[in-house]
Amino acid sequence: MVKTMNDATDYCSIKEASQILGVSPKTIQLWVEKGSLRAWKTAGGHRRIIRESVNALIKARNPQSASNAGSGLPNLEQGMRVLIVEDEEALRRLYEFNVRQWANSIQVELAKDGFEALLRIGKTKPDVLITDLSMPGMDGFKMLRRLSELGELGSMLVIVITSYDSEAIQNLGSLPEGVHVFEKPAPFKSIRQLVVDGVAEKLALSR
Repeated sequence: MVKTMNDATDYCSIKEASQILGVSPKTIQLWVEKGSLRAWKTAGGHRRIIRESVNALIKARNPQSASNAGSGLPNLEQGMRVLIVEDEEALRRLYEFNVRQWANSIQVELAKDGFEALLRIGKTKPDVLITDLSMPGMDGFKMLRRLSELGELGSMLVIVITSYDSEAIQNLGSLPEGVHVFEKPAPFKSIRQLVVDGVAEKLALSR
């Protein structure tokens, strides 16, 4: 339904809403479709988000402080669990440092190979798995195949950070569907946004 509003402060664009809430425009559109945000369309077909619903979502996700909305992690401080799998200690610590910047109460666990990672996954059930592929012992390929066989991949956001390009990955055995791949050096900003959008989508679908 096409509507009009008299006061421009009553609404914002999809881009503005995405900046306020710290998620992608695609996630804003998903929230509108699921009813988490209220919106209307201009005569030209442009969607406008009702600002009151943006503020309500901010309070619902983080009731202690609406000013934190721009952090982009509205519900991660409730204890999101991240497992980092990397055989090089310096990289493990680098990834851990960057992940901990996302929110105060993120739980980070570390593993140095696929076997250790499987044990930790069975015990802690992480929300996000960040892993290398080239590791001694059980490498990332074997670990991800085993997780796929166990039906564990669907419960996690799986992110691979590797020095292999797409051709090398295919030659070495390919990866299960739904795995997100980034080439080293790790693009932490892009990885963070992927996690934000993944959690935001999960929250929207659960409403």
